[in-house]
Amino acid sequence: MKKPPRPVIPPKTIYRMSVYLRCLQRLKANGIQTVSSEALAGAAGVKPTQLRKDLTHFGQFGTRGLGYDVLQLSKMISDLLGTNRLQPVVLIGAGNLGTALLSYRGFEEEGFEIVAAFDLDADRHRERIKKVPVLDMDRLPRTVRDAGVRMAILTVPAAAAQEVANALVEAGIAGILNFSPAMLSVPDHVMVKNVNLAIELENLSYFLQQ
Repeated sequence: MKKPPRPVIPPKTIYRMSVYLRCLQRLKANGIQTVSSEALAGAAGVKPTQLRKDLTHFGQFGTRGLGYDVLQLSKMISDLLGTNRLQPVVLIGAGNLGTALLSYRGFEEEGFEIVAAFDLDADRHRERIKKVPVLDMDRLPRTVRDAGVRMAILTVPAAAAQEVANALVEAGIAGILNFSPAMLSVPDHVMVKNVNLAIELENLSYFLQQ
């Protein structure tokens, strides 16, 4: 039996869904069971009309006068984002930034598990990174295959980024979170999300001058 087709949702709406999910997680942690659209929208920094429009992708639900069931809405958004179970991720580049990301314990709480890191000089990093194994690059294809990995975090220098991206695509990776300043060229079926801290700071600088 075929799964029903996934709804086509705009990227900006997907981003807001992630924000809503984190707000709902805070509500759950505080023992709150229901939330109004006004309260959830305020916590997420959007207008209530925008929130309600985004949530229409799930159909009509919620109780007038009571609001949304926090547990139900959390599960629906988690199912949509695919974070209702731990998703395996690999990290390439165990330098300073890579090591910092490997030390971050919040990924598993958000539904992601870095199962292995890879580096051209893996021996140099094995001693200071205890929890996640640091492996040589030639072990990448087998690790991706055996662990069913589809996502990778790229924290290598710009000069090496494209070559590593090519290796990731060849190994079967379909999504790359790119912390390198290089713009990657990948096939159409592979998604790249660029995280350029300098660009983000430039944007902040611009708005602070207004």
